[in-house]
Amino acid sequence: MTVFALYRLPYGNHCTLIEQTSGEPVRLTSVKELDGRSGFVVAPFHPTAEYPVLLIRPDRVSQLPVEQPEAGVPDVLKSSSYREEYAIDFANFHSQLTQGAFRKIVLARCATLETAHIADTRQLFWKACQRYPRLFIALVSLPDGTCWLTATPEILLEGVGDEWRTVALAGTMRLKEDELNGEGEHVCWSTKNIQEQRYVATYIAECLEKFDIDFREDGPCTVRAAHLVHLRSDFTFRMRLNDRVGALLDVLHPTPAVCGLPKREAFNFILDNERVSRQYYSGFMGPLMLNDSTHLYVSLRCMHICDHQYQLYAGGGLLPDSVEEQEWQETEAKMETMRNLL
Repeated sequence: MTVFALYRLPYGNHCTLIEQTSGEPVRLTSVKELDGRSGFVVAPFHPTAEYPVLLIRPDRVSQLPVEQPEAGVPDVLKSSSYREEYAIDFANFHSQLTQGAFRKIVLARCATLETAHIADTRQLFWKACQRYPRLFIALVSLPDGTCWLTATPEILLEGVGDEWRTVALAGTMRLKEDELNGEGEHVCWSTKNIQEQRYVATYIAECLEKFDIDFREDGPCTVRAAHLVHLRSDFTFRMRLNDRVGALLDVLHPTPAVCGLPKREAFNFILDNERVSRQYYSGFMGPLMLNDSTHLYVSLRCMHICDHQYQLYAGGGLLPDSVEEQEWQETEAKMETMRNLL
């Protein structure tokens, strides 16, 4: 089968189809190995032999108009949200925060929707493009026959030429009623959300300083993503990154927005204790150094499409004052981005 990636940039009026017409994508063991390479990247939260960093070769690149999705939805037969399992994981993760092991840690979960037949994945992509103009939308077909669909607001790294940008995106609130008519400009942020976003911004600033990069930080400001809003700070800088992009990505990824602080300790705790296998959720994907342009986005609001299942992923950043029911409802709100397509 042809391995492909179909994506649309935020507010884009067209999408791009990248096809690898023969062989399998390059499999890499680390994002460091992306130095000097080009193609469409699909990176996991944690690279392993089963879930490596994949680089889809651009044998054929096409610009396509954004199509109108056809009517019709799949017949979902069963839905499993694993509420009790989440409660156990929350208690385990939160105890580490109250004991002072971490300042922040991210807990992910997965919900499974079973269906008699899988809908046309490209129709789901078109529907996502129509519903979520502010987000990066990508559909990736992998060699194992499964697909990943993401609709994400979070830039990990993007640039054209020597102009580059990354963002610190964290904190989540759900818009309701009349708030949905605006961009969330009247939202009042809690101390917990402000602190969570500040952790991410401080971490990114420290990463750029390691590379002796002069950067500008703007924000934080409120940005809308579907029915949710987040706090975002923008970091812009100039640098020729062609041969150093892998090294910078290795430092940035995973950011505290999907991992925690201290990063290494939180990362290891997640791998050892999180009940969900994240696979490519909370990794990143996008075109790398194609026509001197890079657009890499953190893989949030994901759906893994396989066999007769849609597996929906979401996570939330926990702090010592986090409350389990509130965190559960935040993940439910995030999963609505994909559920609404079904």
